Amino acid sequence: MKIKEHKIDSDHVSIDEIDKTSGSFEEGLPDTIVIHYTAGPSVSSAVNTFKDPSVEASAHVVIDHDGSITQLIPFNKIGWHAGESSWLDRTDLNNYSIGIEIVNAGRLEKTGSVWRSWFGKTYSEDDVLRAVHRNEEEESWWHVYTEKQITATHDLCRNIMNAYNIKHILGHEEIAPGRKSDPGPAFPLDKLRNRLLHSNRKDQGEDDADKKTGVVTASALNIRSGPSSSTSTIAKPLSKNTKVSILKEQNGWYNVEVKLRGWVFKEYIHNTE
Repeated sequence: MKIKEHKIDSDHVSIDEIDKTSGSFEEGLPDTIVIHYTAGPSVSSAVNTFKDPSVEASAHVVIDHDGSITQLIPFNKIGWHAGESSWLDRTDLNNYSIGIEIVNAGRLEKTGSVWRSWFGKTYSEDDVLRAVHRNEEEESWWHVYTEKQITATHDLCRNIMNAYNIKHILGHEEIAPGRKSDPGPAFPLDKLRNRLLHSNRKDQGEDDADKKTGVVTASALNIRSGPSSSTSTIAKPLSKNTKVSILKEQNGWYNVEVKLRGWVFKEYIHNTE
């Protein structure tokens, strides 16, 4: 699988382009991938929905149960998949992200010995997972993803990362909590993004500082996009005694990781290792 001229070049990918975009991304974007489920029964139902002119929604790709991919929008164009959304200091994630839709029914309801989707299709026990959603406290039933879907999503994300400056891989549930629950706990989102974004630090030239940890000593410490006070903040300030992983040092700054990653002035970190 390769990406050429913002489209996937592969025998296992169908291009079915639709004209539902807000134009091209700004320079340096996209830098984010957002994972969704379709909440529908098939790839055809998802594609037909996106083609419907009365539906103000679109995504870049749809991944079917067998791992095959249908691309609807070139990766340099803004799709309409995120809706009302926010992450860190950003809103309207459509303007920053590629949307990947995976064919999956989502949340299920149990009726006797079967599990039923909102659109009426029933599923057997082998097709469901009981789990607590990251934004909820009670267990629910969820339609499982196939291994081929998970592998295809991983491979696609890796190739998108090779073509674009991807910094974040997020679920719709994370950028629109309370409003959206996809891709849900049946999809290994944390494992996928940790593997893609964080497992190759050594290969990317980072030094042994990623073995160190630290504690914030300032009452509030800005976390920035780069090692300079002139760079933008990327989240609310870190509070005193927040534990961080120290990944790299540069010009008097530490690159640290909490639940997010950015740069902080090193004088306000007590290096504990």
